[in-house]
Amino acid sequence: MFSIKRAKDGHILLVGRLDAAQVDRARNYFRSVTESCTLDFTDLDYISSAGLGFLLGTQKRLSESGHKLKLVNMNKYIRDIFRIAGFDNIFDIE
Repeated sequence: MFSIKRAKDGHILLVGRLDAAQVDRARNYFRSVTESCTLDFTDLDYISSAGLGFLLGTQKRLSESGHKLKLVNMNKYIRDIFRIAGFDNIFDIE
């Protein structure tokens, strides 16, 4: 199960599991995102390599126009995945 929600504070909430089966849904949603934004991982339980690839592609697309993704509220498991993959040097993670 995976969903994307917009919070009142403007953050984009990722909920559930971002895996290969959900990447197309996420990609369709993020096509309309053209400015810097904050992704809230509070309720994200799992991310696969396909999910990481999607986020990397989105970061690259936004950075080409001077924007970026900020990632907040990662659990330890997901933060470790980003660190091991070296993505903590690519993304703004709080």
